Amino acid sequence: MTSNEHREETEPVLSQGESSVWKGFVFNISAVILLFILSIFLGVQLNNERLINNELHLRAKSDFESIVLTRKWNAQYHGVYVEKVPGVESNPYLENPDITATDGKVYTKKNPALMTREISELIEAKSGHAFHITSLKPLNPNNKADAFEAEALRSFEAGESEAFITDKNGERSIFRYMAPLYVESSCLTCHAKQGYKLGDVRGGISVKFDITDVQERLMWNRYAIWGLSLAVSILLITIIYSFVHKVRRVLDEANAKIRKMAVTDELTGLHNRRYFMKRFEDEFSRAKRYGHPLACFMLDIDFFKRVNDDYGHQAGDHVLQSLALLMKAQERTTDVLGRYGGEEFIILLPETELDGAVLVAERLRKTVEAASMTLDDSRVLQVTVSIGVCSPSGEQLDGIDNFHALIKAADDALYRAKENGRNRVEAAEAA
Repeated sequence: MTSNEHREETEPVLSQGESSVWKGFVFNISAVILLFILSIFLGVQLNNERLINNELHLRAKSDFESIVLTRKWNAQYHGVYVEKVPGVESNPYLENPDITATDGKVYTKKNPALMTREISELIEAKSGHAFHITSLKPLNPNNKADAFEAEALRSFEAGESEAFITDKNGERSIFRYMAPLYVESSCLTCHAKQGYKLGDVRGGISVKFDITDVQERLMWNRYAIWGLSLAVSILLITIIYSFVHKVRRVLDEANAKIRKMAVTDELTGLHNRRYFMKRFEDEFSRAKRYGHPLACFMLDIDFFKRVNDDYGHQAGDHVLQSLALLMKAQERTTDVLGRYGGEEFIILLPETELDGAVLVAERLRKTVEAASMTLDDSRVLQVTVSIGVCSPSGEQLDGIDNFHALIKAADDALYRAKENGRNRVEAAEAA
């Protein structure tokens, strides 16, 4: 397997792991913000509905209190009399409701209960509001309590002070409210015979009015709130995603630089020794497993100490950098270059026989020999290199315990190249 394939094996796994972490982060922060936004808008909606329901409740209570005050006005005069003209009927549940004036006109008594019913009929015809005086023991069958009123009256006897619900009448929504009527001294005239005592709950007045329009507005208000919350959520999540994407890109670039620095020689830009040795170990194991050839060579700059002594260490650094550029220019896709230390470099050539490795080394030696390295002060240096090559076959690798033996063999070949006059390539086979 080539070094490119090795990179393709390792990098996607890391990328998938990082992607999973980022996706989890984006999901979690989006969920938190989404819940926060939804809770805010839900709170707004519930508060709006609470305020509207409170307003309906206060409105119904005000209507109840208004009719109670009207009844009290009537009761303090023990009823009021109206002229009995055509269309005005006497209350059949009162004893002697009619009187005749000295001028011969007949007047009939309107007690609080009858007055409440007649006022209710007038208001209901005009505005849809209605009042109903009722009791669990009504004298007038028209005052019989319905299910809501009967339950409310029983709750009043148990100590409750009011009752209200939102009811449905077909497709219409009706708000119903009821509060108790207590026996007062003015009430005993008519109701003492029913067994009531002062302070007893003798009945109640229920109020109802249509709130369909209010309910529809509440519904549209819910739609508006949830639509707005959805729009805000999408906008914020988009902003978050964009921000996180930018942060991730910056961090990825920073991490890439850090990873590169961790495996790169700072001066030459080649792989550092630690990374190179790890790659060499991997390639050695792979070549040994599959019986493939593997070559490496050691390269050393001839008389490098003279360069430092004669031109200074900055010139020496310039020579090392220039040589690294020449090596990169000659590098094949599968080759791995590294700085071994000082002026020594090492090159790994997977899937390469000895003859091929020697050709590569010789081509590089000639390239360096032909190159001119210009210093800052325009002085030109000519440098040469000595190279030791090692490339055991796949069968020979079986007898080698570890990759350090290959480095040792290449280093020995490099030593022979220097002993034999420098600026040359020497080959050795690891035993």
